[in-house]
Amino acid sequence: MKSHKNKKYTIADYADRHELYELSVQNAESEIDFVDKTYKKITGRKATILREDFCGTANVCCEWVDRRKNNLAIGVDLDTEVLEWSKKHKVGKLPKKQRERISLIEANVLDVKTQPVDIVSAMNFSYWLLKDPLLLKSYFKSVYRSLADKGIFFLDAYGGYDAFREIEEDRDVEADEYNFIYTWEQENFDPITNELQCSIHFTFEDGSSLQRAFYYEWRLWTLPEIKQLLTEAGFRKVTFYWQDFDEDGEEDGDFQPVNAGEVDADAGWICYITAEK
Repeated sequence: MKSHKNKKYTIADYADRHELYELSVQNAESEIDFVDKTYKKITGRKATILREDFCGTANVCCEWVDRRKNNLAIGVDLDTEVLEWSKKHKVGKLPKKQRERISLIEANVLDVKTQPVDIVSAMNFSYWLLKDPLLLKSYFKSVYRSLADKGIFFLDAYGGYDAFREIEEDRDVEADEYNFIYTWEQENFDPITNELQCSIHFTFEDGSSLQRAFYYEWRLWTLPEIKQLLTEAGFRKVTFYWQDFDEDGEEDGDFQPVNAGEVDADAGWICYITAEK
């Protein structure tokens, strides 16, 4: 039997893929900034109960209960492993009073039943794993039924002509323990079905890497398709929000409502969507 006591461990050997994802992909603070502000602007009141569908590590839930002492959050996901990770590393590290205001449910978002909520959030394009129009409309109907009066469904989407290509995009990320390169790869795109396979890789300073740390099989839904299905599901108003640009032409993170004819056909864009009950 070979001894492993002299093995030289790499950063990839001990790196945590969920932690890396939160550092490089998800900005729960800015998401909740937008959701909280937009809900109040539309309804004239503050939301209290938020449900995060496809919640993963429940990062958004944690941010929500941190905002106000009476905020409640529900996280829904099918993945046992990531929910257990959240209970240990995310929700489990919150102060007791905040932990008590989060419920994590292992269930399918298509048929989960929860108390009426002010907000349902499905971010990071997670609903794109529902590739059939009837299935996606079924999910939208389920969300509609879950919302309280004047409830709002928040989603995001991306597009642009680069979205239909097989490409890789790298971005440097600085973290407390180590720096790394985040790579988003669109591995394959089928123009007949609009289905695509994407993956996330992480490369570290010592040359080690986590290849395909996350892998997705999605349908690239267009904004007209999303709006039509939301409308058919019962939502009375659907609004798209586009990023503003600063004086240097850089995206400033401020999303504003837009109408047809007011945005450019860029190579790549990300937008928020609200659907009002």
